[in-house]
Amino acid sequence: MAIESVGIVGAGTMGNGIAQAVAVAGLKAVMIDVNDAALAKGVATLTHSLERLVSKGKLDASVRDAALKRVETTTDYQGLAGVDLVIEAATENLELKTRILKQIDSAARADAIIASNTSSISITSLATTLADPSRFIGMHFFNPVPMMPLVEVIRGLQTRAQVAQDVHELAKRLEKTPIDVKNAPGFVVNRILVPMINEAFFVLAEGTASAEEIDAGMKLGANHPIGPLALADLIGLDVCLSVMDVFLKDFGDSKYRACPLLREMVAAGHLGRKTGRGVYQYDK
Repeated sequence: MAIESVGIVGAGTMGNGIAQAVAVAGLKAVMIDVNDAALAKGVATLTHSLERLVSKGKLDASVRDAALKRVETTTDYQGLAGVDLVIEAATENLELKTRILKQIDSAARADAIIASNTSSISITSLATTLADPSRFIGMHFFNPVPMMPLVEVIRGLQTRAQVAQDVHELAKRLEKTPIDVKNAPGFVVNRILVPMINEAFFVLAEGTASAEEIDAGMKLGANHPIGPLALADLIGLDVCLSVMDVFLKDFGDSKYRACPLLREMVAAGHLGRKTGRGVYQYDK
């Protein structure tokens, strides 16, 4: 099936980024969230992102204008009735995702593909939420979506081969590089990345080095473009903590225990860039 329209449930950081990528590629994007304020914020973020690309000469103004016209917003799940693919892009919470997927399943066409942008939760497990688990797949984008070229395509045990093929083709149309990943906690990137970030919090908590020195060490000593603590602020400390908790539960291995400092900062609401304060402080 040629995918020409995409529904995105969630207008937050990942959701509006996916909507932008979809619209710039020439496809219709229908973005859904719980209220008009959330949708307005998502559209404003998307618009600002496109404006920056135009100002930097990376996008033509006519492409920006056309893309914005392709983005629709609604709080009604029935707005998904005509789309070819629906991507759930909500917070990394199993109960929330399950509830959303049930609503998507009841509203989407019977032949529409349903995907989750989850970064750690089992695709096989989430698929059981649907009446037809064979149409479900993982489609894990990376933040910031418009700039990051990777999409992890994760098949659950039930996923049809044709669904995976269609999603691969869509990822390429969005000018992303898809990689096939088996269903496993954290898939590939986060399985390696988030425990490294967690270890950086342990190093910080133990006073081995300052946050700036830790990040400089990994940038200059491991050739990383951004340090692990700055990256945690970009991802969201709450997301990092959720992923570590999933790893601990699913693997049953204490090496995935979240650093107490990370948990403490999340409890304090210091979640990173999105709140203006995490490991570092930001001008909101």
